[in-house]
Amino acid sequence: MMKPKIKLTLKFSGLLILAALTLAACSLPIQEAATNQSDSATVETSSPVVDPTSIPISEEEIQNEILPEEAEEIELTDAEVEQETVEEPGSTIGQEITDEGFTGITDTEKASLIFMREEEKLAHDVYLALYDLWGLPLFQNIASSEETHTNAVKRLLDTFNIPDPALDTAPGVFTDPVLQKLYDELIAQGERSLADALKVGGAVEEIDILDLQAALDETENPEIQRVFQNLLRGSENHLRAFTSTLLQQTGETYIPQYLDVSAYDGILASAPARGGRVNNRRP
Repeated sequence: MMKPKIKLTLKFSGLLILAALTLAACSLPIQEAATNQSDSATVETSSPVVDPTSIPISEEEIQNEILPEEAEEIELTDAEVEQETVEEPGSTIGQEITDEGFTGITDTEKASLIFMREEEKLAHDVYLALYDLWGLPLFQNIASSEETHTNAVKRLLDTFNIPDPALDTAPGVFTDPVLQKLYDELIAQGERSLADALKVGGAVEEIDILDLQAALDETENPEIQRVFQNLLRGSENHLRAFTSTLLQQTGETYIPQYLDVSAYDGILASAPARGGRVNNRRP
């Protein structure tokens, strides 16, 4: 598979995207994910298979990596799906906006917001497609989180009067040709097996982490920083969830595909974080 290069902004260095998706690590028992496939569809592992939909998985489990026996007692609620709370109007952003508009946003910041809007949408669309393929609740729950992420970026676009690249676009459709190519390749990879699908999830979150880190390095705007830092924490939590789920789904140990080993190990060693408030609405 090709490694597409993603440019976040005018200053961002090209990021190689989608190397060979490799072996990875996880924390739930082996389950059959192809609940919406025919009886002949099987997960490509040598381990026993059980029905994954018998264990409801919430966003709280994703954040805190609850053990399977504990997970069985947890019902999926809207509050659990997204801990990265989106605050209602009342943001301090109003202190920085005049009748003429926001003062201080740069072309680089505009470019990063436009790109991140579609990159978060890509994660959402990929996970919903993989949920349809394999029926694993983890994909659906993290897709709900990604929807909150892309909507948070949209509100920043609206605040700063930046055209929305994802306005009225269908699932799996992107204005950025690099992201469109990446989406198509990720879906093709995720169709091969449940193990490949979980490794696709890990790759998406690694890419997102690197792009958010690069975007944070290029902005001094406090509102953009607040939103991007929140999305970064969410991506780290999601990466832990995909890698831990892969381990007991397939017995495979996840190998980072884009992050360097020390950065990846640091994320896995850190405690799951709750997202901060995404405080980005105009009063």
